[in-house]
Amino acid sequence: MQAEKLAHRGAAENPPNRFEKLHLEPDTDWNPDDDPLPRTQFFKDLTQTVISRHNSPDISFQASLNPYRGCEHGCIYCYARPTHEYLGFSAGLDFESKIMVKEDAPELLRRELSSPKYQPQVIFLSGVTDCYQPVERKLKLTRRCLEVLAEFRNPVFIVTKNQLVTRDIDLLGELARHQAVGVLLSITTLDSDLRKVMEPRTSPPVARLAAIRELASAGIPVGVNVAPIIPGLTDHEAPAILKAAAAAGATSAGYTVVRLPHAVAPLFEAWLETHFRNQKEKVLNRLRAMHGGKLYDSQWGKRFGGEGIFAEQIAQMFDVARRKAGLRQEEVALSTAAFRRAGGEQLSLL
Repeated sequence: MQAEKLAHRGAAENPPNRFEKLHLEPDTDWNPDDDPLPRTQFFKDLTQTVISRHNSPDISFQASLNPYRGCEHGCIYCYARPTHEYLGFSAGLDFESKIMVKEDAPELLRRELSSPKYQPQVIFLSGVTDCYQPVERKLKLTRRCLEVLAEFRNPVFIVTKNQLVTRDIDLLGELARHQAVGVLLSITTLDSDLRKVMEPRTSPPVARLAAIRELASAGIPVGVNVAPIIPGLTDHEAPAILKAAAAAGATSAGYTVVRLPHAVAPLFEAWLETHFRNQKEKVLNRLRAMHGGKLYDSQWGKRFGGEGIFAEQIAQMFDVARRKAGLRQEEVALSTAAFRRAGGEQLSLL
């Protein structure tokens, strides 16, 4: 079966790119069972800057760094999928199998931090795609960026679904000495079987909890991000996730409701039809109720949590469970006080 063949992928197809007039259509006698699985390919990203900035009023950070575009994790619900369409790819299988790699990210980061025009600020690592996706184990771009951030003592906040973050505890610990690092482990479900089909190449839930435990033991501020919550499918798990994360050493917690912009909506609907047909309409109807009859509303202030009775129920349930688990709502406050430019201390003596 095609669903079984694509079990290690989140999406099962490549929908048309909304910016392209032409797209590939399978031949009428094409048999998907005869089609080989798409192999992951990596392409060099020739970008000349790596710190991205925005002015969205409902996001807590202004600067982000993403060493990779596209994500091997293959989470079916990923709101970042449509960004691949700007590259001429599809938001479906292309997003998780055609990965753009910013090979010069550490050098570009050093150049930007060294500029006299740079104002020290918190940089969000993984603002779009996961900086600890599987290929990072080999390429170590995120680690090299952390080496630069540690040298400059520039504060950084990391969000990931991968236990690989614990590899860099030495650098995170150095940043923690200067109140310059915070880590969030995103945990969507504690159900390993659901994780396998919903976010196939992420670390299992037990491994993410182990990462929280290891980071907390090393004195690194760590929280849990219950994100995204999928109403009618995973919302009931939030209290158990919060309790498990607190027991592992997390000190703060937050959540967002699943977001389905552009091509993500039909991909997610097809995924529900394949894996959760009996719950499909319940999930979709709750999302519509939270977004004024649509599956997604991009308005600032509404896109992350929705509105209406179901949004209120999730918010109230999460708040009660968070307080019961002894977790803060606020993320750890980071400081730029220790920031230093390379060679800055020596130059100050002249």
